[in-house]
Amino acid sequence: MNFEIDPSFGKLRDMIGFLGRERLRPLGLEADALGGPLPPEHPFFQEVLDMGLTGGFMGKSPKERTDDDGRARRTIRRAVVMAEEAAYWDRGMATSLPGPGLGGAPVMIMGTPDQKERLLGPFKDRSQPRWSAFGMTEPGAGSDVARIRTRFQEDGDDFVVNGEKVFISNGARASFVVCWGTVDPTAGRKGHRALVVEAGTPGFEVAKIEKKMGLCASETASLVFQDCRVPKANLLQADTDGGSFKGAMKTFDMTRPMVAAMAVGIAQAALDEATRFADENFTGPSAWRRTRVEDRLSRCRGKVEMGRLYAWKAAWLGDHKKPNAVAASMAKAACAPIALEVASLGMEILGEAGGACDHLIEKLYRDVKALDIVEGTGQIQRIVIARRLLGYEGERHE
Repeated sequence: MNFEIDPSFGKLRDMIGFLGRERLRPLGLEADALGGPLPPEHPFFQEVLDMGLTGGFMGKSPKERTDDDGRARRTIRRAVVMAEEAAYWDRGMATSLPGPGLGGAPVMIMGTPDQKERLLGPFKDRSQPRWSAFGMTEPGAGSDVARIRTRFQEDGDDFVVNGEKVFISNGARASFVVCWGTVDPTAGRKGHRALVVEAGTPGFEVAKIEKKMGLCASETASLVFQDCRVPKANLLQADTDGGSFKGAMKTFDMTRPMVAAMAVGIAQAALDEATRFADENFTGPSAWRRTRVEDRLSRCRGKVEMGRLYAWKAAWLGDHKKPNAVAASMAKAACAPIALEVASLGMEILGEAGGACDHLIEKLYRDVKALDIVEGTGQIQRIVIARRLLGYEGERHE
């Protein structure tokens, strides 16, 4: 396993670094002060497209993820490097970048060639920003996806959708939402299906955009489906053996390393800011405080590096078409607490200044908690790991 960054990623990472320094961080701070995301018509999003950058990745399905000579593609590893660098500057803005994002992944994994071209093809057109969304979480169904109650009822050539989704990233601005529901509530996961609901479909409405303590630059919406008629042509991988549920899990195996890398990016930003603050302020009469934090800063640096390797390993396995569910869960479970620990240490080092709400570390401290929740909580990741450790596969959770 090669842990070196591919040289071809260097230019891209430098570009994101420039964008992050000049735009992502300032705009993230602006959104945080305003308490909400930038509107989709903000000129920044077109600037991003003009630079050739998008949120998420237009990768390949697992079966397609090799070059002509059989070598593994670098789709997930590339996305992990991009995710860490963008989150270093502002994770909320990183998840707001136009592109297929999380909603594009199940289409790539489960979609037919026609569905991929119809739904993902428009993202190749950079004349205007576009987003997609992934709609699984419900008011009564978070990590336990077996409790999903959104209903897909067949009616001729359509499904009639009724239900609601909450905490959906980019849900209000998405061109389409991959909505997860059931055709038979008594069938458990075997009844689960994934249906693409396009923006503007009658019966599909945005209920509200959430107010959050952190990640204010990221749009998080609640969606309602009321007698929403969607053509069966928008159904992804219809079968009777839980294929749609398995498709959701494969999506997370691809994207959880990216979430872990985002946590590493936030952790690195907090570590850099805490170190800079200590260097600038713990001098002269306050020099005694430096020795109190040097050891803890060095320990945190080691943990950040450990988290980075977790994310890289999960990405490497995924790109080489090797099972990476456990590695992805380990990365997701480990990296979010590491980021929280580093941000907490930063708040301690700031002291009274940390409570003034005008320092980057204070914002990072509020931003980081979400990473232990999204795409499966830390507790669920540990369940996945423990079941494999004990030799019991069971049914996987979100």
